[in-house]
Amino acid sequence: MQKWTNQAFAFYYKQRYKIMQRYMEHPEAVQREVFQDLLRAARFTEFGKRYDFRSISGSAQFANRVPIHDYEDLKPFIERMMHGEKDVLWDGRVSYFSKSSGTTSAKSKFIPVSRQNLKRCHIRGSWDAMTLMYHNRPDCTIFGNKNIVMGGSIDRFDPFPKTEYGDVSAFMIRSIPSFARPFYGVDFEIALLAEWEEKLERMAQQAAKIPNITMIGGVPTWTVVLFRRILELTGKSNMLEVWPQFEAYIHGGVSFAPYRSQFEEFFPSDQVTYQEVYNASEGYFAAQDDFDDPGLLLFLNNGMYFEFIPMEEWGEEHPKAVPIWEVELGKNYALVVSTNGGLWRYTPGDTVTFVSKTPYRIKITGRTKQYVNAFGEEVMVANTDKAITLSCEKTGAQVKDYTVAPIYFSGDNRGGHEWLIDFAVPPPCLETFRDLLDQHLQQINSDYEAKRYKDLALKKLKIRVLPSGTFDDWLRSKGKYGGQNKVPRLANHREYVEEILGFLEERV
Repeated sequence: MQKWTNQAFAFYYKQRYKIMQRYMEHPEAVQREVFQDLLRAARFTEFGKRYDFRSISGSAQFANRVPIHDYEDLKPFIERMMHGEKDVLWDGRVSYFSKSSGTTSAKSKFIPVSRQNLKRCHIRGSWDAMTLMYHNRPDCTIFGNKNIVMGGSIDRFDPFPKTEYGDVSAFMIRSIPSFARPFYGVDFEIALLAEWEEKLERMAQQAAKIPNITMIGGVPTWTVVLFRRILELTGKSNMLEVWPQFEAYIHGGVSFAPYRSQFEEFFPSDQVTYQEVYNASEGYFAAQDDFDDPGLLLFLNNGMYFEFIPMEEWGEEHPKAVPIWEVELGKNYALVVSTNGGLWRYTPGDTVTFVSKTPYRIKITGRTKQYVNAFGEEVMVANTDKAITLSCEKTGAQVKDYTVAPIYFSGDNRGGHEWLIDFAVPPPCLETFRDLLDQHLQQINSDYEAKRYKDLALKKLKIRVLPSGTFDDWLRSKGKYGGQNKVPRLANHREYVEEILGFLEERV
């Protein structure tokens, strides 16, 4: 029975791939159709009336009339939608909102997820990603066995309980159709638990007893924690001894590069395929379609109209964004999306570069702002600046300069953050300052708080106090002292930190 079921899914994916080929071969035509569909659906909303969507005849007119928005621009509209108002940014009432860490002083941002956005973008994107998996691996047996998707949880919005918010993956899990539920490897109750320690423990207890799990999807940070616990429970040396039929790991959210060697230890076999996907709160944007090529196929028919701001334009008062048919290979762009969730010319904060135009494939190159997101924590400069300010106020310390970098997983050690700080006035007790800094960062950033919960994924941050003037001397050594040259506050790599520490060693 399992064999026949998998063959049925394989046949379906084969037909679905033919549909996907249309936008691979005719990207401009498909994007223009999506663009018109979005304007038509939202023409009677408050936003659509404000910019007179009914009279917009093309993408150029749309770009001239509608400004580019960040979250703070749309926040007043979104807050009204969360309180139950209809026809604001999108047609009807939007009941679901994806919660993620904000890049401003706000602790979290809430991205509208309309029913169309959930079904025709996020869920459709997940089926498209699986279509690409079966296209690359016709021998897949994922839908003849069990699989797991590691997601978040869902809460109700107290001021208006008909509104729900949570991780978009939780909405997707809850919406898995009845015919696909038998292939999900753990109980839905467990998958949607809000308490991560309980979720991981119960998931590990259950998954350790299911030998025919063939696929898992999730952020590497939490997946590593789950695998380690399963190996503890089973006493096995690697995950293939637990799941001998395992075939695929689908990952996204953070760079997989620092984790790849660990996963190859978990699964010491060429039978395992790794597929990167680009699924954000705003939409399911792309997925790897050729597993020998790191580029991600852009999903052009999933209710999203794409534009791209050349990074040399970023920061301008009126930056010019280009449609997909005007992009250049190898150029760095800030992503701009208009979606069937009610986001209009919205900047998620990601930067991408195109590695192919036949079909359109991208690589995620970073964020429009400095950040640390090695473990899905999405820590921004605004977060660290505020945390360090609050900690200084509590202790009387003064910080001259600082930089932060990730400490990657190593062996059985958890990851974390390393702070290099030049104090103008040191705190009376460095350990107290460290505790406060960690606590404040958790209060400001909900994603960091989740990863730090009971030290499950991230250990407490590490502080290394630098001799006074180190940063200045380091900049001087690079010929970048003064003017607009600044010490990078955050980096999602360790190059700056290692260079500064190496510079210190040379001076000793």
